[in-house]
Amino acid sequence: MTSHIALHNDAPIEMIGGNPSTIEATASSLAARHGSLPAPSLLRAMIEHEFPGRIALVSSFGAESATLLHMVAQIDASMPVLFINTEKLFPETIFYRDLLIRQLGLKDTREIRPDSVALAEHDPDGNLWQRNPDFCCLLRKTQPLDSALSRFSAWITGRKQIHGGARQSLPVIEAADGRIKINPLAHWSQDDLDSYAADHELPAHPLVEHGYQSVGCMPCTQPVLRGENPRDGRWRGTNKVECGIHLPRTRFDRPRENS
Repeated sequence: MTSHIALHNDAPIEMIGGNPSTIEATASSLAARHGSLPAPSLLRAMIEHEFPGRIALVSSFGAESATLLHMVAQIDASMPVLFINTEKLFPETIFYRDLLIRQLGLKDTREIRPDSVALAEHDPDGNLWQRNPDFCCLLRKTQPLDSALSRFSAWITGRKQIHGGARQSLPVIEAADGRIKINPLAHWSQDDLDSYAADHELPAHPLVEHGYQSVGCMPCTQPVLRGENPRDGRWRGTNKVECGIHLPRTRFDRPRENS
């Protein structure tokens, strides 16, 4: 395990795991140097200078994904893009993923799937999402992503403050679970996203025209109504607002199963 961290302006950061307080200090240092940069410039600094070869973009290939994927492709189309296939996705999402890979020239999109043995033990009928959505997300998203991220020091997310909830105070750069997380679009508005997509002629997710403003797993995603938050269609009717990959956790803790 590598835990050496270089904070010098002329040296890349090398860090996997390590002391939480040291990683927090690294995040603060990076934010001071790069946090006010426009999203494309921030991404270039992280990809080419701070974490060369040790950073990945995690993308759902959902309703807002094309903007960030396009920015990354302009910098380094061979950078790893991690895509979690929960095996509960809309067919339209798989179609959209393949379309964007071709159109943007992405060269290293890695499909991550849940462990088949764990699914056979804990979700043999495929309906765990009904009984315990938190545990379902853990099996199908959080654990597979944690495993895939084990070789990276930093990762890029598409989260934004406009999503509301705990994301309203989302920083551009943060420390989480032993790594640096970069949120280049944290301060972007819906108008910003729409303008970027139009300027670069980016295709929309096929479900957007049907009212889906945030696209996750098929059983847990519904269209939103006019005036609703884009994520109000996720886990509708429950108090769940996050799948878990962006929540603090003890790695591989298992939520209590509902009776």
